[in-house]
Amino acid sequence: MQTDRRVRALIAITAAVLAVALGLRAAPSALASDELAIGAKGPSFNLKGTDGKMHALDGVAGPKGTAVIFTCNECPFSKGYEDRLISLAKTYGPQGVGFVAINANDPKIVPGDGFDFMVKRAQQKNFPYPYVVDETQTVAAAYGAKVTPHIFLLDAQGKLVYRGRVDDSLEQDKVKSRDFADALDALVAGKPVQVAETKAFGCGVKYAKK
Repeated sequence: MQTDRRVRALIAITAAVLAVALGLRAAPSALASDELAIGAKGPSFNLKGTDGKMHALDGVAGPKGTAVIFTCNECPFSKGYEDRLISLAKTYGPQGVGFVAINANDPKIVPGDGFDFMVKRAQQKNFPYPYVVDETQTVAAAYGAKVTPHIFLLDAQGKLVYRGRVDDSLEQDKVKSRDFADALDALVAGKPVQVAETKAFGCGVKYAKK
């Protein structure tokens, strides 16, 4: 019995030490903020869309601003937010905000996020904005996209005024804070965005393994 207690205690101590070690190892990347800074210029791009055309940031930009949305085909969070994003684009597009959806996931990791599947998804959902592929993942890295969906809202000068989540709950009936919509309201009204940063949540962007 005494031996069993010693073994259990040793296992507990070992687990605690490992947890601390792993936490310290993870801390630098977890704390490092490599997302595009508020006020910074949105990196330009020119990416192939599901419509077969090339789409540049200047081309999709609206007179009031541009919503750059990192998303994908397979993530349940991306799927869960699609209808809300479509609705927002239809509401704010006519008010001068351009929208573009970018899929940067490596199809070797998630085959369903390949370009052919993007074309099918775009046709099924009839997106009112270009759905483009970031094959090299350089655009996602430049913006600091972490998850899908991850929102980066630029103003008319191309500077970042909001980044983060769409809202605070995947379940629509539980939403209490419509962060992206609030940012869009401020943008089209020519007012400062009151809450410029929120924590985006969803599936991690599938960056290629190096």
